[in-house]
Amino acid sequence: MTEPTAKPSAQADSQKGSVASAKKSNNSGKNNAKVTAHDSQHFIENVPKNHVAETPDKAALLALFTLSSVEEVAGEIKDGDDTASATPTESSIAELRVALYHAQHERTRLLYMASATVRPTYLVQTLKSQFVEYQQYLLAQQLDKRGLMDTDGLERLWQQLHVVDDIIEDIVRHMPAQQPAGWQLTTQDGRNPLCFATVGKLKNGKPIRDQGSLNSYVLGHFGVSSFTYDRGYYIGHVVGYLFSCYFCAHLSISYGVTALGQQVVSDYEYASLETPYMVRLLQGLDGYCKKRIYQLAVICARLSVFASDKRIERMLIAEVNDFDKKLQQQHLDVLLLNGLMPDSSDSTPLF
Repeated sequence: MTEPTAKPSAQADSQKGSVASAKKSNNSGKNNAKVTAHDSQHFIENVPKNHVAETPDKAALLALFTLSSVEEVAGEIKDGDDTASATPTESSIAELRVALYHAQHERTRLLYMASATVRPTYLVQTLKSQFVEYQQYLLAQQLDKRGLMDTDGLERLWQQLHVVDDIIEDIVRHMPAQQPAGWQLTTQDGRNPLCFATVGKLKNGKPIRDQGSLNSYVLGHFGVSSFTYDRGYYIGHVVGYLFSCYFCAHLSISYGVTALGQQVVSDYEYASLETPYMVRLLQGLDGYCKKRIYQLAVICARLSVFASDKRIERMLIAEVNDFDKKLQQQHLDVLLLNGLMPDSSDSTPLF
């Protein structure tokens, strides 16, 4: 991924705040550096003077996005064998959520502070194999014995996944600076179609690890997110809100979005905005930026686990209906009319 540049604006210096995330406390808990995915220069300007800038190399930066390293840093609940997942408490879930948000925030901060020579090129393509969307696509591909899915088109889209990084860079360049806003998203049946990283107990589906999905990677550039029980939480730039709406609408998923209450996520700064303020934020996005966000959402929707599951459901229906039922009924009627039943050597189709 190439280094994003700030959009020239007379307002750029007068606006403070974060595009991709919120404040993150340092070890002393007193000095805070704001994260700005919109302008990498803001990362440097907002670092306290007594703070030594971190300069991870390319390998270390890449490791922050790989599942093994992410799990160690965020302390997420893993599949199956964690005792904490059996009897989670509200306080433990809250602690895990905040730890996850700080880890997501810090990872994005380091990515955008890194120079163009250090930042991994087309990072999304490198991480593709760890995304649940890609794993589900491979499963659907293996099951598609009847050629029901658009294998060529989907394969081409996965091969061209680097376009996701290009679109993200373009969006980051055009989106205005904002303080992070929080909201919660609920979908039909309490599922997690956006594949947010899961924290604590779940109502449906399998846990998703941080950076274990394409959507968590994409939305991580604009803020922090998680999914608990039957709803997703998101704190960040309004483009993340817009992406989520476009994503669900493209897949015809019923969803609802409300402002995230001020006390829902403690120890993490964000604005709890009522609907009129969200309208104002959306009005602040130009048409070009909205179009790019829509393109990004459509790509992710086409590659989503939700879409793959629908393809697999069609395969299941095809297996049930793999013969001519009307013809089979005619054969059955002939047998019954003559009072005959085929023996083992009779090749007359029955069912």
